[in-house]
Amino acid sequence: MGKEDNNYNLESVFTSKVKAGKRRTYFFDVRQTKGSDYYITLTESTKRFNGDGVERHKIFVYKEDFNRFQNGLNDAINHVKTELLPDYDYEQYERRQVEWEKEQAAAEKNTIAVESSADKKEEPTKEISEEDLDW
Repeated sequence: MGKEDNNYNLESVFTSKVKAGKRRTYFFDVRQTKGSDYYITLTESTKRFNGDGVERHKIFVYKEDFNRFQNGLNDAINHVKTELLPDYDYEQYERRQVEWEKEQAAAEKNTIAVESSADKKEEPTKEISEEDLDW
């Protein structure tokens, strides 16, 4: 088995990324097996507090479990939303995320504009006379 064979199932055929605040991101990856079968990996990626890399946690969900997994997840979420915290504003995080993404986009746009204007500034050219040349 070559190196390419070992990495075959590491490639995603579909990825959905969910940013969850400043430190946490979820990835939903559909992957293909050698036998042309499919499964899903759910990955939680969290930036470490000390800034030294990220921690990743994975769950593999296989096609025969898709419906039960989805039903279990929906049941758990609905229980919290309707029974445990019915008055909680779950949309506040969506609003915060939208604001944060707008701020990030504006900051990135400003950075690009500054870099672009710096690139356009050229040093003045000095005309060289024959006296400047050391013939």
